[in-house]
Amino acid sequence: MEEIAKKNFNSPDETAAPAEKLTVDTVTFGDKKFQKITAEPGWKWSEHVKPVAGTENCEKHHLLYMISGKLASRMTDGKEEEFEVGDVGEISPGHDGWTVGNEPAIWLEIPQ
Repeated sequence: MEEIAKKNFNSPDETAAPAEKLTVDTVTFGDKKFQKITAEPGWKWSEHVKPVAGTENCEKHHLLYMISGKLASRMTDGKEEEFEVGDVGEISPGHDGWTVGNEPAIWLEIPQ
């Protein structure tokens, strides 16, 4: 059966604020999700999400595309990377992350 569908992040299927300074908008197509994540200036996973997640580091696998601002991530082994507009990135479980600078970091992500 052929199908075509369209959604817009201006009217997401779901919006969540899992921690201070962090918003996750989700659109869903069947069992597939696509997310737009906004991390406000001053956001840091280890300060804002760690108390909610209850883990020492972020244990999610991220596959992302940056659409605005800058995002930094540091793995537990010390390797660090910054992502900016146009970058596509993959971040394995076991990391910290934070917004760089004075503008929100906004990225699209396919939850793994």
